[in-house]
Amino acid sequence: MTSATDLPLQGIRVLDLTRLLPGPVATMHLADMGAEVIKIEDKGIGDYARSMGYVRKSVSQFFVAVNRGKEFLCLDLKDAANREQFLQMVDTADVVVESFRPGVMDKLGVGWEVLKQRNPRLVMCAISGYGKDGPFALLAGHDINYIGYAGMLDQNVGPDGVPALPNLQVGDLLGGAQAAVQGILAAIIGAKTSGHGRFVDVSMTDAVFAHNIMPLVAVNNFGKTAAPGKDLLTGGAACYNVYRTSDGRFMAVGALEPKFWEACCDVLQRPDFKPRHWAYGQRVGGQDAMALKAELDAIFAEHGMAYWTEKFAAADCCVTPILRTEEALEHPLFQARKMALKALHETEGEYWATGTSVKFSS
Repeated sequence: MTSATDLPLQGIRVLDLTRLLPGPVATMHLADMGAEVIKIEDKGIGDYARSMGYVRKSVSQFFVAVNRGKEFLCLDLKDAANREQFLQMVDTADVVVESFRPGVMDKLGVGWEVLKQRNPRLVMCAISGYGKDGPFALLAGHDINYIGYAGMLDQNVGPDGVPALPNLQVGDLLGGAQAAVQGILAAIIGAKTSGHGRFVDVSMTDAVFAHNIMPLVAVNNFGKTAAPGKDLLTGGAACYNVYRTSDGRFMAVGALEPKFWEACCDVLQRPDFKPRHWAYGQRVGGQDAMALKAELDAIFAEHGMAYWTEKFAAADCCVTPILRTEEALEHPLFQARKMALKALHETEGEYWATGTSVKFSS
């Protein structure tokens, strides 16, 4: 396994001006891959995440969760001396990441045109809701707005047809964090090979829109998206759905392929269900698919989650329990791969931390 001193971004210095969720997660991933990340906060309140939600002692668990592995520095970029200190740091940096609205860095005197003159090899990544240009460039927004515009939230509905707010911030984390990491890594490689840095413009809305694949496929096939909750992966097939158990818990049935569906039917002792599958002509979201879903509702409601988990454990047909986060932290899946760890924070004490999701070996 790769040691902590032999990670692929060793020697890369990142200046992190971001706050809240998208940018801090992006720079945390860079730190996990070996980069030196210096988080620069405003003097005074600093990153708003420090006080967001419940604060046990000094900082919130939200702040702790997305800022591991970083150094911390407070600068007021409106102050000439502090701004000059930042510019001197830029001279030896590889990456600057910011998440202000477009134009703010320019107003502060530390925009791209200034920074690239000081350090031609610099990569600068700007994370914003709608990108550095376009009709919405200067508008405020949050995750709910980005996924709403991108067509993702329309398909994420509950049984009543009302869009359900996901507790995974798709716009912030896919659109902001992961897209930023992707762009930064590509630009670092470009800088190393060409000697020239790049400006990386990340729109969280663009990134969600680009990954909203299945609704796009539906539009290309039928001219419009499926009715909410009636597409193949959103509830329109009994073989790919969630089922409530007798104890009020849920099982996830992901038997999308015929071989998995047939194995699932064997466990349920219902071989008569095997032909009732989208691959054999059953219409997704149609009357028979919904009738079969109702039959499975009744079957899974006969026993608790633990019963069904044990029943399907040996079948390998993509039927699994839906865990609560506190259960996932203790589960062997995440324990074995060191994805759920107990860590120690200097002021907050012991807390649960996630491991690094990308692992390297040599």
